[in-house]
Amino acid sequence: MKPLAFRMRPKDIDEIVGQRHLVGEGKIIRRMVQAKLLSSMILYGPPGTGKTSIASAIAGSTKYAFRILNAATDSKKELEQVALEAKMSGTVILMLDEIHRLTKPKQDFLLPLLESGKIILIGATTENPYISINPAIRSRTQIFEVQKLSEEDIKTAINRALQDDERGLGKYHVVLDDDAMIHLAWATNGDLRSALNGLELAVMSTPTDEGNHVHVTLEIIEECIQKKALTHDKDGDAHYDVISAFQKSIRGSDTNAALHYMARLLEAGDLISVMRRLLTIAYEDIGLANPPACSRTVSAVLAAERLGLPEARIPLADAVIELCISPKSNSGIQAIDAALDDIRKGHGGEVPNHLKDAHYKGAEKLGHGTSYKYPHDYPHDWVKQQYLPDSLLDRTYYVPKENGRYEQALKQQYSALQNSRWRK
Repeated sequence: MKPLAFRMRPKDIDEIVGQRHLVGEGKIIRRMVQAKLLSSMILYGPPGTGKTSIASAIAGSTKYAFRILNAATDSKKELEQVALEAKMSGTVILMLDEIHRLTKPKQDFLLPLLESGKIILIGATTENPYISINPAIRSRTQIFEVQKLSEEDIKTAINRALQDDERGLGKYHVVLDDDAMIHLAWATNGDLRSALNGLELAVMSTPTDEGNHVHVTLEIIEECIQKKALTHDKDGDAHYDVISAFQKSIRGSDTNAALHYMARLLEAGDLISVMRRLLTIAYEDIGLANPPACSRTVSAVLAAERLGLPEARIPLADAVIELCISPKSNSGIQAIDAALDDIRKGHGGEVPNHLKDAHYKGAEKLGHGTSYKYPHDYPHDWVKQQYLPDSLLDRTYYVPKENGRYEQALKQQYSALQNSRWRK
């Protein structure tokens, strides 16, 4: 029997879980399907987020023939068979997994078929296509990012699988405890394939009770996905509480508390949350007070990612200790949030003429860029001129702090520049 994740693949675009920015009402892929005007595309994003499901749903909604191949393992001969089918039947949707591993001979074979529209290519990759995909392929496709599924998306898919008698687990009369559902949705970190595989193992390996129900508890889910819950809380807030306490302990310079909360996260197998949170903390809470600490945190996270658990704990512990002890500054996040607040309130203003693009014919006649002073032509590579729009001339977004030597030096230079800046 095929795995649950395979069986529950959506039959049409309305069954896709998440990805509303692509398949929601009025969004690009839905428009393509509704207009029956498909173009080749590349879907990139983390594993288990629905790249193959989207391709399957598109094929189901359009009724085109649908074939799945792997760029790394399937040969050119398989591609030729798909091409022959396209020639016979008209159009074939080809889902090509790991497209970043497409060899040049296979690529050369595909290109004319993409040009003619005989094959509609839907490539899937976990790599950044702007870096890993050959430009010849990129130029013939649209590139869409597939986002990590939310916990609510995962829960929706789980409930659908539990209720579906034909493709899902409906015939097993599953009783899934609330805390088990919460943990399954959270601990799989947006990977629907992992969530459904874990659910299927839990159901198939648990005997029925006296009422002929399969009762799946938190302990069973923990065992089946090999990730422990932080605490057995009914509301499912415990992991968020621990993550919050982790950041606040670093912000408050309590090294021992920060290590304690990180240990709880690592013991639960939540390496990803630790790494993501550490990167945020480094730039949000330490920032310009100690930029080298931010760089070293990035290095520690990269090392942890390479190592995996349990060794990942070592560079992460070093980073946590340094961030705790380091001087703190949130001036960076406050500055950008203040600027964003102005933009969101409609305080934009016209770009000064001398800053406008002057690299096109007719720009000079419009006065664009004509009076711009190139700072590198002046002593100390600085010249007094206006940069902010007239309506925002007196705005100050960055307010330096003095907790670290680096930002103290920044403040001195910043104050000198501010005191001599252009004023009307």
